Amino acid sequence: MNSKTFKGGVHPEEYKDMSKTLPVGRYEPRGEMVFPLNQHIGKPAKPVVAKGDTVLAGQVIAEADGFVSANIVSSCSGKVKAIEQRETAAGPRVMSIVIENDGQFTPAEGIGTKVSPDAVSKQEILEAIRKAGIVGMGGAGFPTDVKLMPRDPDAIECVIANGCECEPYITCDDSLMQQKNRGIFEGLKLVLQLFPNARGVIAIEDNKPEAIKAMQGVCTDDSTITVQSVQTKYPQGGERNLISVIHGRDIRAGQLPAEVGCVVCNVATLYAIYRAVCKSEPLMDRYVTITGDAVAHPCTVLARIGTSASELLEAAGGLKEGVTLKKALFGGPMMGTALSSLNVPVCKNNNALTLLADDPVEDAEAQMTACIRCGRCARVCPIHLVPQMMADYAERGNLEGYEKIYGLDCFQCGSCTYICPAKRPLMQLFKQTKAAIMAKKRKQ
Repeated sequence: MNSKTFKGGVHPEEYKDMSKTLPVGRYEPRGEMVFPLNQHIGKPAKPVVAKGDTVLAGQVIAEADGFVSANIVSSCSGKVKAIEQRETAAGPRVMSIVIENDGQFTPAEGIGTKVSPDAVSKQEILEAIRKAGIVGMGGAGFPTDVKLMPRDPDAIECVIANGCECEPYITCDDSLMQQKNRGIFEGLKLVLQLFPNARGVIAIEDNKPEAIKAMQGVCTDDSTITVQSVQTKYPQGGERNLISVIHGRDIRAGQLPAEVGCVVCNVATLYAIYRAVCKSEPLMDRYVTITGDAVAHPCTVLARIGTSASELLEAAGGLKEGVTLKKALFGGPMMGTALSSLNVPVCKNNNALTLLADDPVEDAEAQMTACIRCGRCARVCPIHLVPQMMADYAERGNLEGYEKIYGLDCFQCGSCTYICPAKRPLMQLFKQTKAAIMAKKRKQ
């Protein structure tokens, strides 16, 4: 099998051996559970419970409030303690539903009811996904039912299952593909039912031979789905990069994947789709990698949505003896979100908790110089932007100029920051600039 790749990208140290060979177990939280209402791109969900209400695991506690929004489901049973502002990984405090976990995890009625995939219509598949509150679980958090309703379903030619997991340290999707390969396959088959002219491709980086073998094993007798090995390179799992590599189409500025006949879903999202449609299980849990050189026993666990990051650290044995925690991230070191506290909940799109004994950003700041105009940032940009020019506009506060050179297309992969010999915080600058532009647009 020939491995494919895209132009650009970088090769950071992987650090995946820390957690990928250890068994995955379920971690059952003991403390209160927190469910932010904005665990997705779009409008926050609207609470349908009140303080003092008793809830069950799998019960909808907040409903989608608009077309681009998503249900929030309780992952535990217990009593609603509060609906109030709570701290999240993103930084700002947001309205959240807080549930006093009774430790019983009593399921709501109908949870676990089996349904044959051959007995469901297209509309029933989409309704099950919507009801389950499924969003993009690779990190984006876009409501999946909306993604699977393009303007012209017949024009979709390829559905890509994203199993690349190119971010350093993280191994949860690798574990998922090895242990739940049949469920991922069935989830992809369900999505293909929505698009009659599409083929399915499961894309996996070639540093995951066990996952490739596992997925090939369930695809043997199906002519509509193939497994494609892709080269290990960051950010191979970027949506644009995958479409170029697998489908041979390039997305222009402002285009959506559906406009080039493609839909991309993370393998964890596909597994969640299978569970929602065939087992009547809403999105209550996900595989999460707990890793980093500050962790006593790095591992991947099946964690319930709403579990505190501090409890997840306990599940991995806490910090190494004698080690001081310098940096905590939800996600990996390239695109992860830095945490000011571990008192934040796991959300639907959080795939890892990375804890480091050193802070690479702090180290880089101490070495930073002016731009030396070497052009390395442009050579590694996976979507062929010019970060040097973007930084010039951003630093001058020229938001209009930043937009004109397609700065909003940047998906903050961090390749430019990683390669920069001047140690300039380019990705952080681009994040701030994009936020300023979007805030201005909302105000207008």
